[in-house]
Formats: sequence, C-alpha cells, structure tokens
Amino acid sequence: MSLAWFRFYEELNDFLPSAKRKKLIPYEFTGNPSVKDAIEAQGIPHVEVDLILVNSLSKDFLYKIQDGDSVSVYPVFESIDISAVTRLRKKPLRNLKFITDVHLGKLTKYLRLCGFDTYYRPDCSDNEIITIALIDKRIILTRDKELLKNKQITHGYWIRSQFPDEQLKELMIRFDLKNLVSLFNRCMECNGVLTFVSKEEITERLLPKTRQYYQNFKKCPDCNRIYWDGSHYNRMKVHIENILKGSQL
Repeated sequence: MSLAWFRFYEELNDFLPSAKRKKLIPYEFTGNPSVKDAIEAQGIPHVEVDLILVNSLSKDFLYKIQDGDSVSVYPVFESIDISAVTRLRKKPLRNLKFITDVHLGKLTKYLRLCGFDTYYRPDCSDNEIITIALIDKRIILTRDKELLKNKQITHGYWIRSQFPDEQLKELMIRFDLKNLVSLFNRCMECNGVLTFVSKEEITERLLPKTRQYYQNFKKCPDCNRIYWDGSHYNRMKVHIENILKGSQL
C-alpha cells in the first residue's frame, strides 16, 4: 500500500466532508492511479479543477501518483492568469453559454432575464445534457455532483445553493458575470433573442389597459411571446438588481 498527501483549495472543499476540509488528506493507493482518478475518488469532479501541483511542480491529469507525493489541487481560475503553469483545459469559455439540469428551472429564467444564453429542457437526460454541452460549447450547471464526474465533460459547475436568488449570486461571482449582464434581451421561457416590435403590429394581442398605457414592446421570434415594461417588468428589474448588488466582491 502506497501513500500520497492531498490538499484541496478554496471551493473544492465544498465536495469534502467537514473533517477533511482545508487540511492535508492522506490517500492510500495500490498500483499506478492517475492523479485525475485519485482526485475524483475523493469526491471532486475533474471539471472543477484547473491546476495541480505535485511536489510543487505543475502536472496534468495523466500524471501517475507516486508513494510520498504531496498534491495540491486548485479550482478553475476564471479571472486569474495561470498561463505559466500547466492549465488542465483550454482557455475558459468567454462566450458564455450555459445548459442547466432539471433542478435549475428558476435559475434558468434568471440567467435568461440577465441576457445569458441558457439551454433548458425539463426532460433532458444526463447524456443529452453532455452531448448538447459538447456540441454547442456550453457550460453545464447542475446540482448533481456525479454528473460532473463524466470524463467527456470539459466545462461544468456544481451549484452549491438550493435557492435561486443565491444561485444567481453564486454564478455572478464564480464566472465574473456582473459586467456582462444585459437585462430583458432574451425570452425567459424559450431562450430566444428578443426584438423590438411596433405597437401597431401586435395591438390586437394587447389588453385594453396595456394598449392604453404602454408604447414600447419586444417580441420573441421563436415562441411569439410579447414583453413590455409594465409593473412586473419593474419588479423583476429591482429584484435582479438587488441580487447583483449582493454579488459585488
């Protein structure tokens, strides 16, 4: 039986039992496991990892751990330049597009309201989510830790909070999104990009008071929904702006 020592940093500790957080962890092994296998055996999905130092030297996922190794594991650096060391994936996805699992319907609407391209289907299987993410270069957002351990996945994030407001705040901080927000430019229901439409073109679809008091409208070209800046719009705007204020670092 061989022994290596692991230390996980920052939010990677969220995946560990409290007794193992922020401290050296002994890892016993036989044979020649890769450092990737050793990391995932301890509950950390590989997509959450972006830097591995073994005995202070940068290594990739294929490195075979040796008896006595000291392994430091760091989370994905979205805003920090670590180009001088062995980054475990290509550059972070800056043209950010997301795909969410069945547990994140409310978060999906929040992301779309903020202008982020977010694919969601409540009947989407794990395999479909992975396939769509790879083809469309989307970041997988999930509450399922096991999903992110699939070796095909290159970009993903485990949502820590159970509550939609906190989930949005978490993503704003995690992916540094606050300067990319563009409110009310995407359909919250189907993800289509909204376009301006003249009042005359849709007047027959409007309720009398809406027709009387509002002049500016947008339409989703995909599902044909109509949006305007009524009282619901203003309530949602204030709500999202308060969440964004809470995500300031």
